Amino acid sequence: MDLTYAELSSTGPVRPKNEDFLGFFQPSDLEEQRSRGAVAAIADGVGGQGHGDLASRLAVETALKIFRDGQGGLQPKQALWRMFTAANTAIYDQSMAQREQGRMASTLTVSLLRNNEVSIGHVGDCRVYLIQNGLARQITTDHSYAAMQLRLGLISPHEAASSDMRCVLTRSMGKDPTIQVDYYVVQVNRGDYLVQCSDGMHNCVTPEEIGEIVTHASPEDACRELVALAEKRGTDDNLSVQIVRIDRVEDVMFYRGQPIYQERELPVSNEIEVGQVLDSRFRITDLISRSGMASIFKAQDLQSGQPVAVKIPFMQFESDPAFYSRFQREESIGKTLRHRFILRIVPVEEKSRPYIVMEYLQGQTLRQVLRSVERMPVADALAIARRICEALEYLHGQGVVHRDLKPENIMLCDDGSIRLMDLGIAKAAGSRRLTFSGFSASLGTPDYMAPEQVKGKRGDARTDLYSLGVMLYEMVTGALPFEGTNPYAIMHARLAGDPVAPRKWNPELSPQVEEILLHALERQPYDRYISAAAMKVELEDPDSVPLTGRCDRLRPQRPWARRWHAARWMLLAILVPIVVFGLIYLGAHLPWKGR
Repeated sequence: MDLTYAELSSTGPVRPKNEDFLGFFQPSDLEEQRSRGAVAAIADGVGGQGHGDLASRLAVETALKIFRDGQGGLQPKQALWRMFTAANTAIYDQSMAQREQGRMASTLTVSLLRNNEVSIGHVGDCRVYLIQNGLARQITTDHSYAAMQLRLGLISPHEAASSDMRCVLTRSMGKDPTIQVDYYVVQVNRGDYLVQCSDGMHNCVTPEEIGEIVTHASPEDACRELVALAEKRGTDDNLSVQIVRIDRVEDVMFYRGQPIYQERELPVSNEIEVGQVLDSRFRITDLISRSGMASIFKAQDLQSGQPVAVKIPFMQFESDPAFYSRFQREESIGKTLRHRFILRIVPVEEKSRPYIVMEYLQGQTLRQVLRSVERMPVADALAIARRICEALEYLHGQGVVHRDLKPENIMLCDDGSIRLMDLGIAKAAGSRRLTFSGFSASLGTPDYMAPEQVKGKRGDARTDLYSLGVMLYEMVTGALPFEGTNPYAIMHARLAGDPVAPRKWNPELSPQVEEILLHALERQPYDRYISAAAMKVELEDPDSVPLTGRCDRLRPQRPWARRWHAARWMLLAILVPIVVFGLIYLGAHLPWKGR
């Protein structure tokens, strides 16, 4: 198995020290690689127990030492058992030796990659995701109290993500002299990714975002992007992530007791690949990106001779009626639009399968630009926002609402123009509500969703203006208007309070620009700009914007309300069994008096 590995661990913006620890080992000798495999290990020290940083280091280093020094040819589960047993004993013994300084504990998750399989040992609340065809699937189960509540149906995923009990572990390394380990085995193919991360990461970033970032960048760049995203969302924990890209996979067979290795071919499929010609017209020349549902290729239009971009859904989704309807809707809406700042769709009359052909653009997305600068010059940000307003004015005039505006969907082209992209969840006038994979089509991206989208409403033109306000806020401040430790908390924050005053992040902003931002970010749609044209007028001449005191009326977010809500449920969970037991006791011991 040939692998590309990258890792990154950060203390984060709040914690004084990093209690996460990472490790990776792969033998240099090919035969040893085949008999042993490679291991990636991640541990998160339990700070409340004391010396969490020492415990996590001890867990990983002990596990890797056992793997390196042990005999080759062990069954994966046996090798993992030895690693976990030794690591648990090392932490427990060290903890007992320094009892006066506090007990030690840690999580530990180890993935052993060999031949065509990944075998995983797991204790704690770090996570392992397997990414195949752009889709991230969680393999491990969290050993936390909140995760147990979620499995029992006592709380919702939203409540689990924001619960104070999510940090309470139900299983950890070093607490007892013996340890119970969960084991998992998954098959992998060339092009798959394995992602291991600590709870500081997965509490702030969704699996969909992990899949998108990992498949769109090199493992090293993806690590940086994931940590940066979690930090921007205001994590209060350490952040650690490991990414393993599977570059080559071997199957092993045995002949007269001797192993025979053969490179595993990719599963036979009808997926389009580079070098093929689609419908005798589009020669596929390069892969641009791959998401969880589709690939986007660069191609040459043999009819016109021009380069184009072709978006092709994976075969597994083509038979899904909801997805097919959504894909058709994206193309049909796109073909009706003709504006210099909106991505142009190339009409194709006859197709052998669903796909969308678009103009090929050269440049950078707004997201890529924002990653390279702390914040943009105000004049540049206002100019970009004005052009987006012009595109939205046209879009809304055609009866279309984008509903998923975000920096990833704004292309800053090399010729100086911009393009509004991805009408995947756009709503046209008179269209019915679409759903896909259990999510409402009215949903956008957590950081850029309007309050009405959080409530599950479809939204209108003012929904797009809210998302534009978030993007402009981010461009001029380098921060997001709402803070939270996870996407659910961020979505809740915009329902419970107002954004952080922009001039808190960037004191050089004029009061007029702050007024524009807060006007676009009003919680109620009727308090926002009436149209993109109205917002564009003020963006063109910010000095003339009248000040209405919006910054003085900001209501801070109230995390205590969420904590009190969680506390009430915890109190009920404690009191109800006591009351029931009391009633049963009284019923059993009080004398029965008949009539």
